[in-house]
Amino acid sequence: MEDLIKQFRIGKGKPFSLKDHNPGFSGDYKKEKAVHLLNELREEMDALQEEMYALNKNSLLIIFQAMDAAGKDSAIEHTMSGLNPQGCQVYSFKQPSAEELDHDFIWRHNKALPERGRIGIHNRSHYENVLVCKVHPEFVLNEGIAGIESVKDINAAFWKGRYESIRSFEKHISRNGTVILKFFLNVSKEEQKKRFLERIDEPLKNWKFSSADIDEREKWDQYMNAYEEAIKATTEDHAPWFVIPADKKWFTRIAISRIIVDTFKAMNMKLPELSESEKARLEECRKRLMDEKL
Repeated sequence: MEDLIKQFRIGKGKPFSLKDHNPGFSGDYKKEKAVHLLNELREEMDALQEEMYALNKNSLLIIFQAMDAAGKDSAIEHTMSGLNPQGCQVYSFKQPSAEELDHDFIWRHNKALPERGRIGIHNRSHYENVLVCKVHPEFVLNEGIAGIESVKDINAAFWKGRYESIRSFEKHISRNGTVILKFFLNVSKEEQKKRFLERIDEPLKNWKFSSADIDEREKWDQYMNAYEEAIKATTEDHAPWFVIPADKKWFTRIAISRIIVDTFKAMNMKLPELSESEKARLEECRKRLMDEKL
């Protein structure tokens, strides 16, 4: 699995095209063994999360981006279900509110960063502002930015500035102890069609579907270009992008879990050792408890 993870990680400055990444890839892994492997990874993740929580030095920010029906919600549910909820926060970002539009585009995401010792999961993120907004530049006009009076003002220099803002933001939080993982769930257009039809045909899934999803699907190529440009412009050693095959949900989940576990291990966390005086106090407390008469 370690070798597979390397091929999903996008290196800074290296050639990158989504056409080179197969959404249906699953290597030599079998679906029948996926549940057992995922459970093992979740157990590891749970223990490592507890160490991070106890040390209270670092936090972990996990970003999920994808096209509609790529499986973000189910990936979060299945990979994170074994974690202590006290140490894990999930934020799903929708359209910005009036208050949020009165601030810079990173403001609401900065507010939602995890505290030290915790995991923060952002289901969609500040990247929406260089993805959806790039496909729909008219949305930028809602932000009331000085000097941006029409779509004509939103040029290449504007997007370059947004990428710089994102890199600076992520560099800042990385310097202050936040470890960053960014996942793009790479679903094929064919698989998305299949999942949309399931949402239309199955009554219990109707609520997941919106006619607007079809409108956005028609802009598929524009979205792929926006993702490619954003990933190339913002993948860094301290904030890497991973392009995860998403046509087979069972493989998506174990790949994400493996990356998170390996990231935890790379943090070289060690629980603090007690001093001799602290050990003595513990032993004293133990003796008092044992001597209690109930």
